[in-house]
Amino acid sequence: MPELAPGAFHYPAFLDQCAQAALAEEIADVIAAAPLYVSTMPKTGAPMSVRMTNCGALGWLSDKERGYRYEAHHPTTGDPWPAMPPRLLKLWNELAQYAKPPEACLVNVYDEKARMGLHQDRDEADLAAPILSLSLGADCRFKLGGARRGDRAIAFALSSGDALVLSGPARMRYHGVDRILPTVGAPAPPALAAFGARVNLTLRRVT
Repeated sequence: MPELAPGAFHYPAFLDQCAQAALAEEIADVIAAAPLYVSTMPKTGAPMSVRMTNCGALGWLSDKERGYRYEAHHPTTGDPWPAMPPRLLKLWNELAQYAKPPEACLVNVYDEKARMGLHQDRDEADLAAPILSLSLGADCRFKLGGARRGDRAIAFALSSGDALVLSGPARMRYHGVDRILPTVGAPAPPALAAFGARVNLTLRRVT
C-alpha cells in the first residue's frame, strides 16, 4: 500500500481485467440511464474538457449561473441519478474504510485531449470522509499538490484498474490530470471504449 503522502494511498492494478470489465459494464449502464453532459465554469461559462455523469443519491455539476454544487437530478433529463452499483459500495467499504456510505459517484470521461486542472474537492459538507478514485482505460499523468494551489506537486501515472484514496491530511490536497498518456498494456474495457479514452470514477460522501 504505497503512501504517496500522509493520507494519500495509491493502489496500482487494484482491479484486475475481469473486475475492470465488470465495472465498465455497470458504468456503461449508468451512462445509458444518465447521459453524459458538459459542465461549465462558474465565472466564465467556459465548457470543461471532460464529459461527465453521476450515480448515487447526489450528482456533481457546475454552471455559470449557480456554480459548483450537488443536485439530486440530472441537469438535462431531470431524472434522479441511477443507483450506485453495489460493486462500488463494496470497493468503498474496502478502501475508504469510512463508517458512512458514499452518496455520489462522479463519472468523468476523458478523450485524448482532455485534462483536469489542479483543484480541491471542497463542495462536500463532510470533509472528514475520504475520496476514492478508480481509473479505467488510458493512462493519465496525475498531479498531487499540497493544501495551497502554489505548493509543489508530485506527478505519477494512473493506469486502468488503479485506485487512489485521499484521506485525512491529504483530503484537501490540490490534484488534477495533467494529460492523457498512451496506454501501456491492456486497452480500455470494451464497454466504455465508445465513450472516451479514460473513465475516472470518484466516490464521495457529501452530507
